[in-house]
Amino acid sequence: MDNVMAQLEGLVAHYEELQEMMADPEVINDTKRYMEISKEEADLREVVQKYKKYKENKKEIQDNQEIISNETDSDLIEMAKEENNELEAEIPKLEEEIKILMLPKDPNDDKDIIMEIRGAAGGDEASLFAGDLLRMYEKYAERQGWQVEMIDSEATEVGGYKRVAIMITGEKVYSKLKYENGAHRVQRIPVTESQGRVHTSTATVAVMPEYEQVDIDLDPKDIRVDVYRSSGAGGQHINKTSSAVRMTHLPTGIVVAMQDQRSQQQNREKAMRILKSRVYDYYESQNRDQYDAERKNAVGTGDRSERIRTYNYPQNRVTDHRIGLTLNKLDRVMNGELDEIIDALILYNQTKQLEELADQNA
Repeated sequence: MDNVMAQLEGLVAHYEELQEMMADPEVINDTKRYMEISKEEADLREVVQKYKKYKENKKEIQDNQEIISNETDSDLIEMAKEENNELEAEIPKLEEEIKILMLPKDPNDDKDIIMEIRGAAGGDEASLFAGDLLRMYEKYAERQGWQVEMIDSEATEVGGYKRVAIMITGEKVYSKLKYENGAHRVQRIPVTESQGRVHTSTATVAVMPEYEQVDIDLDPKDIRVDVYRSSGAGGQHINKTSSAVRMTHLPTGIVVAMQDQRSQQQNREKAMRILKSRVYDYYESQNRDQYDAERKNAVGTGDRSERIRTYNYPQNRVTDHRIGLTLNKLDRVMNGELDEIIDALILYNQTKQLEELADQNA
């Protein structure tokens, strides 16, 4: 904890410097710079406040200790002891909160995301489950005050999705939904099952942060764009115009096809947003082998044996296998009440980071 406290003294000085800069007319008139400084100030605010409270508690404990040692009034001594008991009980909690706030931040935590959901093992039932997961995330996003936009989809005849891509925008979206990467398994009686038997199917979820123009600038020479006529619902417009777009990033071989929008320009814009996220995701890895391994670990192949979470409908149970968490309220989870699961995953990740830091310090 001593190392953390030493860092915090410098952090407080930097925080106070940021506050002074935010009051500087020159900074105020520079909108971009002001926004950058105000965001950094907001990011540091909580840990600075916790540290100041920690120091105040320590000072009050010291002052009360002097009263206990030097005062003759028994009532004052008793009051000082009671206050110290409360303050000393609060110290470990503040230390733990400060250590968590000082953990290295994922640089993508504040970003919006592109989420891709695909029906995997299980045929029609897998595609129906993909649709159920989509609605679960839409309801969770609504509870968080986030916005959801459909980007691309390939529906199935039974009413589910072979694949569907959405963009979710809002505050700290990636920080919460990044844990949803992987294969999700469902156990239930399909609507098509005449014998009443429970079937097991899977759908995969991939969560990618959306990268802005400043993050990655793709060379137009590296992108091949093909246009073609859309297929599916849409009437005469579909047959008369080449509005669908397929983009191929030649250096990586990544392909994005988009036909959901009525105009070619709209499909181009959405395809480019997805392409940038996929290409950046690729280049974040050191090489193609590492990339493939990470994608397999994150998303899985969709095989029934590879899963991060199981949704058991007959027993109204959901289990996250990574942390051994089981909740008997699947109906509420599927209605978007994911906070308990996501909070547990965040806490688990923080605990692992703290353990690693302790090992390094040891």
